[in-house]
Amino acid sequence: MSAALIAIDRLRELGPLDAAAVDRFLAGHEVPIVEGARCTFLYRGEADEVFLVHRMFRLPDHLPLRRLAGTDLWYLVMALPAGARMEYQLEVARGGQRERINDPLNSHVARSPVGSSSVCYASGHEIPSWTVPDPAAPAGSLAELVVRSRALRRDCRVTLYRPAGFDRSARYPLLIVHDGGDYLEYADAKTVLDNLVHRGDVPGFVAAFTYPGERLTEYADSAAHARYLTAELLPRLAGQFPLAGRPGLMGSSFGAVASLATAYRFPRVYGSLLLQSGSFVFSGLPGASRGGESAAGPPWAPVVRFVDRYRAAPRRVADRVFVSCGSFEPLVVPNRAMIGVLEGTGMAVRYVEAPDGHSWEDWRDRMRDGLSWIFPTEGGL
Repeated sequence: MSAALIAIDRLRELGPLDAAAVDRFLAGHEVPIVEGARCTFLYRGEADEVFLVHRMFRLPDHLPLRRLAGTDLWYLVMALPAGARMEYQLEVARGGQRERINDPLNSHVARSPVGSSSVCYASGHEIPSWTVPDPAAPAGSLAELVVRSRALRRDCRVTLYRPAGFDRSARYPLLIVHDGGDYLEYADAKTVLDNLVHRGDVPGFVAAFTYPGERLTEYADSAAHARYLTAELLPRLAGQFPLAGRPGLMGSSFGAVASLATAYRFPRVYGSLLLQSGSFVFSGLPGASRGGESAAGPPWAPVVRFVDRYRAAPRRVADRVFVSCGSFEPLVVPNRAMIGVLEGTGMAVRYVEAPDGHSWEDWRDRMRDGLSWIFPTEGGL
């Protein structure tokens, strides 16, 4: 596609533009305008400056939009790889004030514990069908459990998932999920599990969705957290459910660190790990570890110490490990560096990278690959 043919240039070629011409242009396009590899971001309104704010690795995090002469329409054209997904906001400067907003012209919004962002779906991106409710998929059940933890010195909430048709005479694999409430709320975990079990992509299994207290402390190689999971939660669940095999651990970001660190402290307990966008920062890491920020101080210091220790003396802590990361996030550098370390221990490792960022929808969209790897069906063994 020639650059002269993209929509914003066709609008410019019309000559002097009035408000009605801009109205017609916007009415005729979905924003952002996706044309092959190029995505055109738009903002309409009076402003001194407008920026696209994003977290794509190795790009300035504020990209300026240009004003279309004679109009109040601002635009930015950027290339995105096929199948990409990008979260962003707009920063509008006006009269010495700056306001960061979601794109008012874009109805696609992603939610997270820290708020919401607009989403651009590049050419070829498809939302997996198994992430949306399927009326044909029997619903599993959720139940609440509270475990009093001496290790953590608090009551620990757990949401238990049982697959549809749960049978106490059968035995089920167990998956313990870090940041479980966020996986349920922002990654549609229950819908995903119901669909994957229904489709036969994974066997029926029990999931324990856990909730952190002081998250950045408990998940940063905490001995107390590892004892809670292994010496308190696991025996409680083993006494309540007919479990099969060794359990799995799952987590994203700091939750992935907590999963690996717990298995490292108890290497013969856990059979599989599902690690998403792990914060596996280590000393001497090439490139930016956290978008240019220092990883030397709290809460990253214990993470760096743990990852350094593991990289210096890696050992087998599970049988199967799945690792995923978005190619747009700075953490892709340490995640790539960890793959050879994990494989060198003799564990079966699968790594998946997608053109996405550090986001709950990316982690949701990688769940089928991850769960089918750590809990293969008979045909996948």
